[in-house]
Amino acid sequence: MDIDIRSKFFGTQQVLGKISLSAAIGEVIAVTGPSGIGKSTFVRMIAGLEKQYDGQITNAGQIGFVFQEPTLLPWRNLLDNISLVTGCDQTAAQAALDRVELGDRALDFPGQLSLGQQRRVALARALAANPQTLILDEAFASLDEETAKRMHKLLKRVLSENSFVTFLVTHNLEEAVEMADRVLVLGGAPATILLDHRIETGTPKGNLHSQVKTLREKLDKLR
Repeated sequence: MDIDIRSKFFGTQQVLGKISLSAAIGEVIAVTGPSGIGKSTFVRMIAGLEKQYDGQITNAGQIGFVFQEPTLLPWRNLLDNISLVTGCDQTAAQAALDRVELGDRALDFPGQLSLGQQRRVALARALAANPQTLILDEAFASLDEETAKRMHKLLKRVLSENSFVTFLVTHNLEEAVEMADRVLVLGGAPATILLDHRIETGTPKGNLHSQVKTLREKLDKLR
């Protein structure tokens, strides 16, 4: 995928400046930065949900999008929540639920699930679309620490089984370092890429503290 954004305005306010990068299949890219900087706008542009901007985004392919809220249909069971939105058949919807470890809840309704489980359904729905690009816009927000850890583990497994570009929007540097191969830090007005940081492959991902420290040191030098 190639991204070449020159500007994005809302009315007379320019929210994004020049953002240029390429993303490879299999790459997990975390997008972070202060609240309101334009992270969600950026990934919505990749998804084609924001169309008015100067620039171009090519080779994004089919999009799977996990929003900040699960956005499930409360009057439909889980199978229908996946098949009706993506157009897949019930067999494919069941397979998607199996991948997020909710196969035995297929006939349940969203109101019968915890928030963490609803977010897993939202992930299953995105995967059922057979995406070339998967976007998670603060998909772990408002989850307690233990539930977030389970979601991280689940997502890591899912990503290891598939070949697509993944963009993960997060405020949390620890989450960005743990989940991603590469961290984009947006900042400024209008926002641009302040830092494009690749996680060191020679350092064990388990050494989270060291990786986060390195990233924070790079950010401090930019301030």
